[in-house]
Amino acid sequence: MRPSRRQADELRAVSLERSVVKYAEGSCFVKFGDTHVLVTASLEERLPPWLKGQGRGWITAEYGMLPRATAERTRREASAGKQGGRTVEIQRLIGRSLRSVVDLPTLGERQITLDCDVIQADGGTRTASITGAWVALADCLNWMKARDMVKADVLRDHIAAVSCGVCKGSAVLDLDYAEDSEADTDANFVMTGAGNIVEIQATAEKIPFSEDQFAALLALARKGIEKLVSLQKMAVM
Repeated sequence: MRPSRRQADELRAVSLERSVVKYAEGSCFVKFGDTHVLVTASLEERLPPWLKGQGRGWITAEYGMLPRATAERTRREASAGKQGGRTVEIQRLIGRSLRSVVDLPTLGERQITLDCDVIQADGGTRTASITGAWVALADCLNWMKARDMVKADVLRDHIAAVSCGVCKGSAVLDLDYAEDSEADTDANFVMTGAGNIVEIQATAEKIPFSEDQFAALLALARKGIEKLVSLQKMAVM
């Protein structure tokens, strides 16, 4: 029995609430159980210098955790004067994931920044951020369409992410912190709505995993992401 009493293939309770921030062009408050992330999408009529004049836009992301998102207070990275390696790695992952389903030339020479602020963390903050960021991005693009800023569809597909792991020899879906901290194998899967793989991060934390175990994790991830994509579709209707 899992600590949360869920079945092996059961997601935590997931909610995606869009248009929650007054001033942002797009936003989503995403909850994966007790992991809560506020994502805002900000449209800017500017580009990184290396992209200017190329006739395409850019999608980027920033990620951060509030000091009391965890059981003990963590120091703000701004007060430390630099971002930690984990933060940089996660925000790059979010940006890569979103760009994989965006038609950048159709966006035009503009940049959309997805700010992912973790309000409360209980495992899976990066996967919740990616899943919510897609909704915030779709919200922003709908805002642009309403103002005739884009004509064609910029989003080519959905993108969502979920964690899986091997805990006490069994493959399970959507780990919370209690499982994540004790897992033999920890994996994150990023996939499109069509079921294509964008990125897989899988690490043996304690015991090396077999090819059969990896196949079981992949099957669970596909099932979980199919459910997440259906929730995204309902959120942006």
